Amino acid sequence: MTDPVPEGPGTRERFADFAERPSSRYGPRRAHARRSKTRRRLRRTLLAVVGLVVLAVGGTYGWAESQLQRDVDLDAYEGRPPAGAGTNYLIVGSDSRDGLSDDDVQDLHAGGGGGRRTDSMMLLHTGAHGTSLVSLPRDSYVAVPGRLDTMTGKYKRTERDKLNAAFSYGGPELLVHTVEKNTGLRIDHYAEIGFAGFVNIVDAVGGVRMCLDRDIKDKKSGADLRKGCHRLNGKQALAFVRQRHQEKEGDLGRSRNQQKFLSALAQQAAEPGTLLDPTQIGPAAEAGLDTLIVDKDMSLRDLSGMFRAVQGVAGGKGKQLGVPVSGFGVPTSKGNVLKWDAEKSARLFDDLRHDRPVR
Repeated sequence: MTDPVPEGPGTRERFADFAERPSSRYGPRRAHARRSKTRRRLRRTLLAVVGLVVLAVGGTYGWAESQLQRDVDLDAYEGRPPAGAGTNYLIVGSDSRDGLSDDDVQDLHAGGGGGRRTDSMMLLHTGAHGTSLVSLPRDSYVAVPGRLDTMTGKYKRTERDKLNAAFSYGGPELLVHTVEKNTGLRIDHYAEIGFAGFVNIVDAVGGVRMCLDRDIKDKKSGADLRKGCHRLNGKQALAFVRQRHQEKEGDLGRSRNQQKFLSALAQQAAEPGTLLDPTQIGPAAEAGLDTLIVDKDMSLRDLSGMFRAVQGVAGGKGKQLGVPVSGFGVPTSKGNVLKWDAEKSARLFDDLRHDRPVR
């Protein structure tokens, strides 16, 4: 039997006040108990949701890591330059037909040529003084280091040839070795994407908006674009970045188009829902991972940093430039080539090596 509530002026009001206090030892605490149980359930629910998110992200991250094709050995050749300040990435667009059916090859005008070649090469430098994206034209006339000729089994001495030839002769490893020998820069990471991956990424982001100052029609690449602004799908974009016969400066003009397109793609891919960042796994990232070839030491975090750096340059946080040249369309025994300006290009690469602001 409980004691009666004492009567008197203001007694009931004081009792009611005590009962409302969670820590009070006066009166019933049922209302507070209900609130405490509700809060505990809410906390448990929130913890469960957070746990599920962490597991999902962890699983996705692990899946993305497993998709990377770490096939390139940057240490395949001896005599590499010492590491400089900052980080250097070599980004390559190749004419690999992996992932394409015979109909795709015909539809994309991707046939012919034989072998494996590069369609674009860019050197990305990140450091304390910002980011620089430097186009390396494939027709650049460079010294291709001595190598074992896999066709004849004989050793070939260093020779002058197009930069693209290094990739054709010895794949990514010889290309990296050639870039290092001609620039004095140590390449820290390598990333390559073929035709199929390029088309898939562009389509995954919903196309890329480009504004053209003239009509472009090129039978070899399949480009058939009108002057004005358009949203290019994967097929149209591939034709645009590959064409050079409509460019007055040939390969040099194509390199400029490729930089322009890469900037537009990076900006488009940075939009919510299409983020081109492997750690976020948007549609664009998922579309590109299958056909992406990277070096053996490339982590998903490294790759994500590379993508963010490219997006930063596209957004104005960095510089886009080409190797200074002294002539293009110069006839040689290897065909018409593009020659670097020895003094200016040496200054550029020296600035990058020491992570100085690019002049």
